[in-house]
Amino acid sequence: MTANELIQTTAPTIGSLGSAFYFAPGTLAVGKELGLDGMRWYIIGRGGVLGDVHSSVIASAFGYFHPSSIAKLWDSAKEKIAPRAAGTRYHQCAADFGRAKFSGVAGLEAYNAAAEAVVAAAHPAGLALFAGIAAEPLADDAPARAMQLTAVLRELRGSAHLVAVLASGVSPELAHYAKRPEMYKSFGYDEAAAPTVTDADTAALAAAEALTDKLVLPAFSVLDAAGADALVAGVEGLKAALG
Repeated sequence: MTANELIQTTAPTIGSLGSAFYFAPGTLAVGKELGLDGMRWYIIGRGGVLGDVHSSVIASAFGYFHPSSIAKLWDSAKEKIAPRAAGTRYHQCAADFGRAKFSGVAGLEAYNAAAEAVVAAAHPAGLALFAGIAAEPLADDAPARAMQLTAVLRELRGSAHLVAVLASGVSPELAHYAKRPEMYKSFGYDEAAAPTVTDADTAALAAAEALTDKLVLPAFSVLDAAGADALVAGVEGLKAALG
């Protein structure tokens, strides 16, 4: 398996697995204890790794939300918890989710070693959310660590993809609408003003996916055959554990 084949095999599942804890009952319960609803907890928890910054910085890093929506959620969430504390606690929610869901998954030590090698090899330049979450400490136990690392790998591709979208000549707003039209309003946009996705846009978005693969290729290329197999097996095991 080539590194590019490894990326294409694992990327879709890492994308879904890495976000699995965001709105899980345990994560939402922690937010509720802090006086935060699900979206506010998600915004400050995921974005808190960047510190106590202006909402425009968070909007830049998240990419696909309307800036005014981010400002409303981020600023009101900061009244309940300091951003850096939120980022750390949110990362702990990922660990708690891993402990609850992945304790029976085989091969997690090998998966974690492979994932850590990819993370260590990834250049963080221009990838703010990835750099932020990658700097967070990892849990010692394998199930918790596996969930945290999967979330980090998700941010690696997500941050790189945002760069690729812009480089391919597509606005983040249009990219979001093309992929998730049912979530357009929840990201702060006016449905009545939704963009029209043309054939040229679709082609550009396909080019963005290919460019994303190219951007993350050096990081995944550090894995030998055994490491690649461990990453694939781990991703499949985590997916199966979630049903």
